[in-house]
Amino acid sequence: MFHNWTSDPEVARYMSWEVHQSEADSRVYLEGTISGYAQPNHYDWGIIFEGTLVGSIGVPRMAEADLSCEAGYCLGRRWWGRGIATEALRALIDFLFGQVGFHRVAAVHDPNNPASGRVMQKAGMTREGMLRQSSLIKGRFVDSVVYSILRDEWEAMQ
Repeated sequence: MFHNWTSDPEVARYMSWEVHQSEADSRVYLEGTISGYAQPNHYDWGIIFEGTLVGSIGVPRMAEADLSCEAGYCLGRRWWGRGIATEALRALIDFLFGQVGFHRVAAVHDPNNPASGRVMQKAGMTREGMLRQSSLIKGRFVDSVVYSILRDEWEAMQ
């Protein structure tokens, strides 16, 4: 994790987390993730490509009462542009609708990171619009482009 993406400033550029300065930083994150698995609604996994841990994907936010959640993902720079993030996001969407029973899955990206929006589009999501200065990331307010897919749209794609 540390060597493949969390120590890379370019990967962390649009993420809410700071670049990890050491393997210990990544270990702390992993310990928190592992402890989260005690909860039945904790969804956070690694992305494996050709036997190597290359990224992570999961559900950082959910509104269970509304059967709605937000997907998030991150991939090491060496693996960008290969369709890996799209494949992982499709698998997550399939799981969230098919196994968990959500009605709506959303994802957001910084407008300065259009490649992430293309991943969302290729995974079957529809652009809804932009939330202006909706997130405080690394001390500054940033816009968020919102994509989503609804259960009936997902079912039509099956």
